[in-house]
Amino acid sequence: MSSLVRSIGYKSCVFCSTEEFLTSPRLNDTSCLIADVQMPGMSGMELQDELAVRRPDMPIIFITAFPEERIRKRAEAAGAVAFFSKPVDGHALVGCLDAALRSSGGSDQRKPL
Repeated sequence: MSSLVRSIGYKSCVFCSTEEFLTSPRLNDTSCLIADVQMPGMSGMELQDELAVRRPDMPIIFITAFPEERIRKRAEAAGAVAFFSKPVDGHALVGCLDAALRSSGGSDQRKPL
């Protein structure tokens, strides 16, 4: 995912866990987050809840190997801009990423994701 994001000209940062991201200085300058639904420790849904408080303006794109309709609906109801099943179609992801960054005002700056 990081290579795909970098290949289209955006900066990309990778974190081992949601907790590592939340304590990182990157939290405040991230323009868009691409997160898995199921991760060790805090889940993607829990991360979304936390970001609703800390960074409600941050677009979130979810990916998952275990698509469940109720999880997709929950993520989208809470503001996720997309919910992809693995394997992810790279073209669709890039289109979604560009749209999310345009709507949040980050497309011209190529900020970290």
